[in-house]
Amino acid sequence: MFGQAEKIPASDPRPREAQTTLPVYGQLPFVPERAAGCNIITADGRRILDLYGGHAVAALGHGHPRLVKAIREQSAKLLFQSNAVALEIRAQAAEKLVAAAPNELSRVFFVNSGAEANENALRMACVVTNRRKVLAITQGFHGRTAAAGAVTWNSDKWYGFPNKPFDVDFIPRDDCDAAIAMISNDIAAVIVEPVQGIAGAYALSHEFLTTLRDYASRNGVLLIVDEVQSGMGRAGQFFAIQRHQIEPDILTSAKALGGGIPCGAVLCREDIASHFGPGDLGTTFGGGPVAAAAIVAVIETIETEGLLRNVQEREAQIREQCLVGPVQKIQGMGLLLGLVCDQPAVEVRDALLQHDILTGTSSDPNILRILAPLVLEAGHVDQLAHALESMAPRTNQERTR
Repeated sequence: MFGQAEKIPASDPRPREAQTTLPVYGQLPFVPERAAGCNIITADGRRILDLYGGHAVAALGHGHPRLVKAIREQSAKLLFQSNAVALEIRAQAAEKLVAAAPNELSRVFFVNSGAEANENALRMACVVTNRRKVLAITQGFHGRTAAAGAVTWNSDKWYGFPNKPFDVDFIPRDDCDAAIAMISNDIAAVIVEPVQGIAGAYALSHEFLTTLRDYASRNGVLLIVDEVQSGMGRAGQFFAIQRHQIEPDILTSAKALGGGIPCGAVLCREDIASHFGPGDLGTTFGGGPVAAAAIVAVIETIETEGLLRNVQEREAQIREQCLVGPVQKIQGMGLLLGLVCDQPAVEVRDALLQHDILTGTSSDPNILRILAPLVLEAGHVDQLAHALESMAPRTNQERTR
């Protein structure tokens, strides 16, 4: 796991983790000690520009004073209580989230993660429609639990369960004709990411998303919009689907929702919520007071610091300045961007890390992902552009935006 030439200090946690945890994660060759804003500071003193944001989690960057204050104060006041009692901070979190979401989504079920949010959204769709087939989109990713994994493209290689909980079929992405042919009155739900994150920040077309909405409505099918990665301001609106002015029936959120505190949410319309009563859904930690305080702090900070506008400006700057070096095309939305490279993205990622810039790869071997904090500054984009420009392109292909 570690090169023979690399001298590992006794305090390095990597070999200790390797001996005590399941070996299911590839790890990068540095150890964070602390972080501030968009920067990670390592144990050996490196300052790394974080353009990956912990898988899109660090919406406010690292150590944002408003978020830290909210977590600290809530932890001291009431660290945990279950959903068996009402909490003022949970009520605030639900109100803030509903106000930020598409107009018709008036109810919230708090959970702990994106996979759990999608799992419950799919269960709700099956209950409401009394149907047992779900459509997903090719290249999409929705999680690794039983239902979420079942609707994740190409999950058979790791799925593990002997059976899927319902029938699943996949609509080819951006194929409107296929969507029209496949959406019928025996389908419970269509689940879709407006911007496919793991696939390389691929933004689905407005025409395709509109077709899904239209034909789902015609057939009594629920449209589930998975905004686990694209939501909470990352798209330049609170949710990417709002840029299309499309109303989903159910929406899921997580990752950036708590800015670093694990939490997730399922939002739905009032008529969908009316199908559920005590005992029909449940979670121990979902909607806990610390998570709720984090949600409130994240939403209020996005609003008061003008971060939606900042995301739009930084996206425009990246598209303008970063089509250089190995980058042939830029796709995606907001600060969920895919840099399409003329060489393996892992090579570009590793080269950027030598420039003290952290980025991410994707399931497409030639797409580098940018999942920067919403507080990204113009100077950070300059730093990325200069580093990319220093890398010679592998081909002379014409570059297009």
